[in-house]
Amino acid sequence: MKLNELLKTVKPTQIIGNADIEITGVNIDSRKIQKGHLFVAIKGTQVDGHAYITKAIEQGAAAILLETMPDEKAEGVCYVAVASTEEAVGKVATLFNGDPTRKLKLVGVTGTNGKTTIATLLYNMFRAFGHKCGLLSTVCNYIDGEALPTTHTTPDPIELNNLLGRMADEGCEYVFMECSSHAIAQKRIGGLHYAGGIFTNLTRDHLDYHKTFENYRDAKKAFFDSLGKDAFAITNADDKNGMVMVQNTKATVKTYSTRSLADFKAKIIECHFEGMYLDICGNEVGVQFIGKFNVSNLLAVYGTAVMLGKNPADILVVLSTLKSVSGRLEPIRSKEGYTAIVDYAHTPDALENVLNAIHEVLGGKGHVITVCGAGGNRDKGKRPLMAQEAVRQSDKVIITSDNPRFEEPQDIINDMLAGLTAQQMKKVVSIADRREAIRTACMLATKGDVILVAGKGHEDYQEIKGVKHHFDDREVIRDIFAQQ
Repeated sequence: MKLNELLKTVKPTQIIGNADIEITGVNIDSRKIQKGHLFVAIKGTQVDGHAYITKAIEQGAAAILLETMPDEKAEGVCYVAVASTEEAVGKVATLFNGDPTRKLKLVGVTGTNGKTTIATLLYNMFRAFGHKCGLLSTVCNYIDGEALPTTHTTPDPIELNNLLGRMADEGCEYVFMECSSHAIAQKRIGGLHYAGGIFTNLTRDHLDYHKTFENYRDAKKAFFDSLGKDAFAITNADDKNGMVMVQNTKATVKTYSTRSLADFKAKIIECHFEGMYLDICGNEVGVQFIGKFNVSNLLAVYGTAVMLGKNPADILVVLSTLKSVSGRLEPIRSKEGYTAIVDYAHTPDALENVLNAIHEVLGGKGHVITVCGAGGNRDKGKRPLMAQEAVRQSDKVIITSDNPRFEEPQDIINDMLAGLTAQQMKKVVSIADRREAIRTACMLATKGDVILVAGKGHEDYQEIKGVKHHFDDREVIRDIFAQQ
């Protein structure tokens, strides 16, 4: 594709060299540059791409998209300056990949909790309807059943557009995508055309990056601000930020709620560990999920399917067949008559939601033992809050290691314990070794009890000093149960 065509949707402030040249690839990583590629120099949080322009040219770059012109320029290379390469890269990558989101219906899901569940359930539902679909999620990316491992909630703009291009080429009609606050703030999703957006909820998370809750909220809101008038925006009316998200959107706004009047409404009729009976918009349906927060997730799925033109009765039939996402409220039963539940809950409110769901089912019978930790090199402010929430709703709490990353596990545990009073500490023990912590919980549990193992969910590793070690909560639990 010609360079001048790739620049159609960006506004260059200066072009030096011939823009009428063929571009054979677009990249932000100088190591991936080949002959004829466009190198986009981005000022990232860790490194500045402008420092790698010379290397990119040595690798064969035919053109450079940048913010600051270098004093010395290479012969035969076209230099294109823009105000923000971060803002431009998505638009350029989209055009290079044939503007794939104009050929399919892309739905984005954003919020603190529930993104993975909603995006995955929509993917599974629309495949059950017989459509070819794509999924871009924290757990895994899929192109109509083919799994593509993932490292970030939202890939960088180059990888993202490559994936979307592949999805369009392979005939995907719908793509469901998690949109993280980082990705929105860093313009990773720039240039994409969305059929709709979903807002789940907003609570404290990623403040290590965003610094303030307001910045975090505004990053999420920017996604809805960018939706076109031909799109829909479905928001959670039960969240105090739900209507804030859509106050400036051009999209058609729809609401969902478990508590008040809304376009899509639901309530729990019955609840067991195997699932719930719900009333959704006046119709009864049995689902294989538990917890009020999952009622919200299922409502978001239902509402989205309605907005994408599916028949409500058909939606409910498929909804009843869907199963929980891996590592989300996943029950494992012991021969001793107690249940372990593995969940990804790694924020205070996610912990609150999961423990609420467990208590809803227990109905005052049996004890709750919670095993949890907090991630290293992330928002330290949530550590004491997570310990407080675990203590508030558990009979016994074991504070342990999660992904310490580059921090000392004991330092993270101490940060969590600092939020507890002497009275609360009577319920708590700390065991840094996660395997031993889970084993201890199993020793304490008796018939009818529930052990919540929170924080890692679907993850099958622990990250310690920058190295990933194999560790899967579900495997550990099954091993312990097999030895009983």
